[in-house]
Amino acid sequence: MAKPEKHVFICTQQRPQGHPRGSCGADRDAFSVFAAFSMELDQRGLFNKVQVTSTGCMGPCNQGVSVLVYPEGVMYRGITQADIPTVIDQHLVGGKPVESLLMPAEHWG
Repeated sequence: MAKPEKHVFICTQQRPQGHPRGSCGADRDAFSVFAAFSMELDQRGLFNKVQVTSTGCMGPCNQGVSVLVYPEGVMYRGITQADIPTVIDQHLVGGKPVESLLMPAEHWG
């Protein structure tokens, strides 16, 4: 595998139901987001340019599924499968973060 240009971390943290911090995992469909992100990159021939990794908690659990893109250090919130093509087209390929999906500064910044 070639050294990737970008690295995407997707929170799949699982906490017990009712935990005060919530969970990005099954409660918010993070595993499906992770699988769909990987498949979309593979279908576009970008799998060797963008590495996708599931990760534990990145902090802002109450904001929905968190996705963190490096080397830029851009964090997205509340990501769903429907958002994936936009993030890939606009940010990973086009180089411009998707403003409407950015984590608010009070949670990341």
